[in-house]
Amino acid sequence: MEVMRMAISATQRGKLISAGYTSLSSLSSISPSLLARDLNISEVEALEILKAASHSSRFDTSGGNHAILNGAQTAWEMLHENSCMQITTSSEDVDNILGGGISCREVTEIGGAPGIGKTQFGIQLAINVQIPTDLGGLGGKAIYVDTEGSFMVERALQIAEGCVEDMEKDHYFQRRDVQAVKKKLIPENFLANIFHFRICSYTEQIAMINHLDKWVSEHRDVKLVVVDSVTFYFRQDFEDMALRTRKLGEMALKLMKLAQKYSLAVVLLNQVATKCAEVRTGSSYTGKTMSVVLILTSHLLSRLPLHHILLPLKVSETAVKVVKESK
Repeated sequence: MEVMRMAISATQRGKLISAGYTSLSSLSSISPSLLARDLNISEVEALEILKAASHSSRFDTSGGNHAILNGAQTAWEMLHENSCMQITTSSEDVDNILGGGISCREVTEIGGAPGIGKTQFGIQLAINVQIPTDLGGLGGKAIYVDTEGSFMVERALQIAEGCVEDMEKDHYFQRRDVQAVKKKLIPENFLANIFHFRICSYTEQIAMINHLDKWVSEHRDVKLVVVDSVTFYFRQDFEDMALRTRKLGEMALKLMKLAQKYSLAVVLLNQVATKCAEVRTGSSYTGKTMSVVLILTSHLLSRLPLHHILLPLKVSETAVKVVKESK
């Protein structure tokens, strides 16, 4: 993380990392006023940070070929990145299973049967990512890429109202010095911080993913990207399975790079199918059937370093299973 080597205070360095400015290149083309807004500091302080970044950039490139090695990280920096911020799921049990919640700088795939609540889970995360930092949240915004048209703004408003009610019950929330934060916690404000993109074809989805890097670079306060669902059009419009696998793999890799570059969380919602087959014993069938739950995704996507989570098949079940967790 290049900003760790800048000659600035620890507080300024922490604000830069929290806002997604982790490299010198991310500070090279930004104005002092925009940086001041993103970090909630004065323009004078922002100008000093940009001068420090410019000085560090000249120092790094002064050694000729040494500039090739600028991407190197120390083990300490890697440890700091691994202890990254997380988004609560509003369920203590699920948070414990996930090690604290949905992690930033990572891609998480969540699979479940139709109607099990994947979209509601995604909307809940889009609300929870906006919880103020004073109350233990990230205070960020969310992008919701909707391929199935299942996003319900009325439900999002209900979840936002419930989130505000839960925060009002917090003892810390009752303190006088957080009354300014309390005034900002209006359910309608939560909806205003969710950027909804309705996708109608796989070509639109690919174009949207390609455009996300530029879009997020202009909206540094985005801390979550939800894709609901990631393979919807790829299940319908593709006959060439090799091409589908390649396109899904390229899209997943771009999302992984996006999560790392801007220190945000990417959540991919996906459906599952139950494949039934007769059980063979020796050379004969027993007449019994065995159910195998399959996440509807490509073989390549399942091999990428994502977190794969399977929601229960029945609404009455409360367990959440981490099918595969790889880094």
